[in-house]
Amino acid sequence: MLLFVIANIAIKILPPVLALIFSSLLSIVYQWRVEQAKRRFVHQAFSKYMSRSYVDQLVANPDQLKVSGEHREMTFLFTDLAGFTPLTEELAPDTLVSLINEYLDKTCEIVTRHGGMVACVVGDALHVLFNAPVYQADHAQRAVDAAIELDAFCQNFAALQHAQGIPLDVTRIGINTGVTVVGNFGGKERIEYTAMGDAINTAARLESVNKYLGTRVCVSESTVEQCSGITFRPIGSLVLKGKSEGISVFEPMENLPSKSIDQDVYIDAYKKIETQDLGALDAFRELASSCPDDPLVSFHLNRLKSGESGTTIVMNEK
Repeated sequence: MLLFVIANIAIKILPPVLALIFSSLLSIVYQWRVEQAKRRFVHQAFSKYMSRSYVDQLVANPDQLKVSGEHREMTFLFTDLAGFTPLTEELAPDTLVSLINEYLDKTCEIVTRHGGMVACVVGDALHVLFNAPVYQADHAQRAVDAAIELDAFCQNFAALQHAQGIPLDVTRIGINTGVTVVGNFGGKERIEYTAMGDAINTAARLESVNKYLGTRVCVSESTVEQCSGITFRPIGSLVLKGKSEGISVFEPMENLPSKSIDQDVYIDAYKKIETQDLGALDAFRELASSCPDDPLVSFHLNRLKSGESGTTIVMNEK
């Protein structure tokens, strides 16, 4: 308009206006396609491993997912069905597939309902992440709550299988909290969203040491410190295989086989071991007589009988 008024020069305005409109429409369509691709990626990547509510959060806010990798405090939960490998050779294939599918369906459902992400399923074992990819301020609490429910289900499930003549063993669970690197790992052909770090290895080791302690659930102190409303009892300071320092480990008391054991009585006896009190052996003998079905009490009693003292327990195997 200025050129027309001053210099009497008229410019054809329709073509550039149409070009602007057309390019804007193309840009809108392109952005829409990019957004839909992000949503499809999130759904495909996480719908099998997380609860629908968390997947919906990621779809609505894809920026929460940092696929490039980051340091983040997380809680890790590992499970393993004891004695399952020999069972695979004894059961008929149809029976085995039906059994493991039913087991995994329910255990995965429990984990995802508590906000965990099933990062990996190895046979009967679950590797679960909390506080990724969606941030969870209460990730440690969620993990222990999930473990308690898992433990109750797995005990009932094993009892039902025993009634049908299938000697299913206990499910062992290990939980640890720590800072790791989380993000997409893999090559050109295969990429997985997972975490890497020593905190994961510790959770896996805690799952494994249950078989030596007689426990089913082992929780590290770093996790216990962030939990409330759950009663724990100390197991000991475990020096895990390949480590030089011990970590304090605890057992939740919700699903213990003997409800008659008194937390305060156990703590008093445990403190006697901790301070190397000469009365520790008698204290655990008394506990064992009143709670003969408590594996952890039997474990400490056997340690004391063999001449061991203190609460530091060196694990020579993974």
